Amino acid sequence: MSENLRDKADRVVKLAEEVEVSGEITLDADALARDRAALHAWIDTAVGVVLTPGFARVTLLHENGTQSTIGSWDLCLAMSLERNGPVDPKAD
Repeated sequence: MSENLRDKADRVVKLAEEVEVSGEITLDADALARDRAALHAWIDTAVGVVLTPGFARVTLLHENGTQSTIGSWDLCLAMSLERNGPVDPKAD
C-alpha cells in the first residue's frame, strides 16, 4: 500500500469528521475484495443509468425504486466515451 493512498483515504475520513460523521477505510487486499464484490452486486441491481457529465455524476436507478448517485468525473468521461465514441476536435 502506498503512503499516498493512505494519505488520500485519511483525508476523506478527516473531511467527514469535520461535519461529525465517521468514515471507514478499506485498503487490505482481502477486505477490498469483499468491498468490490459488494459494489458489483449493488451495481447489478441497476435497471437504469442517468449520466450528467456537466455535474460529474452518474445516477443509478435500482430495481427496488431507489436511486444512488456517484460523483466522479472519470466515470462520467469513461461512460460518455463509451456511449458517444471519442470526441473529434474538428467536428462542428
